[in-house]
Amino acid sequence: MDDVPKLLEAASLLVPEEIATENDFTVNDVWEYLTQDEWEVAFGLLEELGDVRPLPLGFWETLATAAAGLRLERSAAWCHWRCYETRHGVIRADLTLRPAGAARRQTPLAGAGVLKPMWNIGNRTPAGEPSLNIAALWVEFTPFLEPGGRGSVRLAPLDLSPWQHLQPGQEITMHEDRSVAGTAVVLEVQRPSVTPTA
Repeated sequence: MDDVPKLLEAASLLVPEEIATENDFTVNDVWEYLTQDEWEVAFGLLEELGDVRPLPLGFWETLATAAAGLRLERSAAWCHWRCYETRHGVIRADLTLRPAGAARRQTPLAGAGVLKPMWNIGNRTPAGEPSLNIAALWVEFTPFLEPGGRGSVRLAPLDLSPWQHLQPGQEITMHEDRSVAGTAVVLEVQRPSVTPTA
């Protein structure tokens, strides 16, 4: 816990002074909260600033360590997720789960990157059958997604090479077994925009 202020200071030094959140918070506001020992508030602002534009891998690694020190488990998981995206790129999609009566899933889908479903992204086996590819799933803006629910998600493929052809507007399907568990439309595909430093 003693290291948290130093970690937050180190992360804030990686944020350009000119960027601001939607509410016009800047890194100067982070420093203000740090001087008042408002560590969780400062952490939250740094997380928001990290969404304004891509920041270095070290920013997210440092924030992940600070989140662990603050015992913010979901935030730590999110920072690790952002480390992955910094290294490998971003895939976002609009996912609609099938209703509970029409699919295997009867319970809400955990949204914090734990689930690693299979996806039909248009690839085929040599025999012409659909080839399914695994990607971890993060549901944005909510801790879980109910059966029949819809939400924007981020995908972290275990193997990036089969996903290279993905384009915004493309429809893909999610599978937890042979049946379709949900349908998604790709919203965004970004190659890594920050050169990883590690």
